[in-house]
Amino acid sequence: MPEYIAIDIPEQPRLAQNIVHFARALRRAGLPVGPRRVLDAVRAVAQAGFTDRMDFYWTLHACFVNRPEQRVVFAQVFRLYWRDPRYLEHMMSMMLPAVRGVQEEKVAQSAEKRAAQALLGDALPDLPQPEEDDAATKLEVDSSFTLSSEEKLKTLDFEQMSTEEVARAKRMLARLTLPVKPIPSRRGMASAQGRRIDWRRTMRASMRQGGEMRTLSCLKPRPRWPNLVVLCDISGSMSQYSRMVLHFLHAVANEQGAGWARVHAFTFGTRLTNITRHLGQRDVDAALRAAGAEAQDWKGGTRIGGCLRAFNRDWSRRVMGQGAVVLLITDGLDRDDAQALGREMERLHLSSRQLIWLNPLLRWDGFAPRAAGIRAMLPHVDSFRAGHSIQSLEDLAEAISRPEDPGEKARLMAAL
Repeated sequence: MPEYIAIDIPEQPRLAQNIVHFARALRRAGLPVGPRRVLDAVRAVAQAGFTDRMDFYWTLHACFVNRPEQRVVFAQVFRLYWRDPRYLEHMMSMMLPAVRGVQEEKVAQSAEKRAAQALLGDALPDLPQPEEDDAATKLEVDSSFTLSSEEKLKTLDFEQMSTEEVARAKRMLARLTLPVKPIPSRRGMASAQGRRIDWRRTMRASMRQGGEMRTLSCLKPRPRWPNLVVLCDISGSMSQYSRMVLHFLHAVANEQGAGWARVHAFTFGTRLTNITRHLGQRDVDAALRAAGAEAQDWKGGTRIGGCLRAFNRDWSRRVMGQGAVVLLITDGLDRDDAQALGREMERLHLSSRQLIWLNPLLRWDGFAPRAAGIRAMLPHVDSFRAGHSIQSLEDLAEAISRPEDPGEKARLMAAL
């Protein structure tokens, strides 16, 4: 047996027990925490001591967190388990249904719902039942107006999903399709009822018939399928949304008969990364794991202008031929020069057949284009749509089939 397994903390027996329970909560929240990491955490705390909360936090953080996307979940579970003495009441209130108009509806922070569910498990409080003779407290609910769990999940914000809901959403995204109509080309193909006459085939046929032109061979436009080019923001503010979008793109890239010639995917935060070859793997977890390993700027800063300039310079001519449809997934919050960002957006727009911008900030009713980056980008897109839920991704098919639909662009352009 390895030496590090033999750990003895006689003066603090409850601390090791609490670390084990904390590790179980992290595992339920989605972190890959096994027995070895738990033993390493107990040993590290025994060496570092338990005198300062920040030292204790970073000691456990070093043992349990090994990827950037795990930091938010770890921080929320740690806060609820170790730092808030009333975390149980707080979590119970989050799990209870909120009635609009009776109490203010609380929007959970990032990963807070997953952390609460991980600590509570399946234990939910018993809800008080109304008495039969109390007519004033009875609520009549028409079940015909209720939505199924799947329909509710379609409209739920990706950022507010629990661990179980994220898993269900990923399964639903794997079934989504994104069909596209073919583009008529100038080249023709043989057809019995074409609009153009194929004089070459007609003359050849007449030579085999003794020089008489008995029938006319016709041509119809040969269908041509466009490329799909996706530019996905993976900065800190877009982390959860970009992961769900990449699950959707994996399903699109591996869909048979969708019509796309090729699906090209790029991620950007502080730099541009081509992850197209990784999406070709059949296993979605392996594909996204490989993509995450190559894109080193997950949950970092945002340089939209610089990344678009790199795409226009290095990749545009390679992947934008044949009239590509471009999906830009970002919140538009950029610190680069707004004028330079506008020029790169204009160049991207001119190179594409259709440019669709998906922005999760559109989930807010009071959204307005106040940020400089959004104001610089908005005039150069064909359609501006929300991208925060399964339903918004389902609506993409309609947006692609109807290029004349600007989405929310017309309304927001009036506010500029």
